[in-house]
Amino acid sequence: MSKILVAYFSASGVTAGKAKELAEAAGADLYEIKPETPYSAADIKWTNPLSRCNKEWLKKTKPALADTDANIAEYDTVYLAFPIWYYTAPLIIKSFLPAYDFSGKKIVVFATSGGSSLDKAVSHIKADLPDSEVVAGAMLNGTTSYDEFIGL
Repeated sequence: MSKILVAYFSASGVTAGKAKELAEAAGADLYEIKPETPYSAADIKWTNPLSRCNKEWLKKTKPALADTDANIAEYDTVYLAFPIWYYTAPLIIKSFLPAYDFSGKKIVVFATSGGSSLDKAVSHIKADLPDSEVVAGAMLNGTTSYDEFIGL
């Protein structure tokens, strides 16, 4: 049987709740991807051009990670969950991926979003992890049953 990890980033708590539900449904371990400097509500207010998330995006600044304690080597499959920012994964995912060796692992991408699709994020993650099997999971918005996603 495959050992599964749900690794997630959540700035507002929405993705965290969905990731915890997914981990429980899959019988998976859970790891939170955290920035060294946590995001405040003002930091993620994308409608403010001076907000932290907008400044990071414009400068392509990859936030430092709070830790690199995920023991990725233990897992065969990693469910990677995050909110969609700017039609793709937040830049902290670009900090997280190179911090570990995902070679030979299956990465199933999940996200939450107010209206964007998962497509661009999946293609960016595939480019970042050429030695892994990266597959699209689904948008977790409104999901109440994870049975259809388990085993992707």
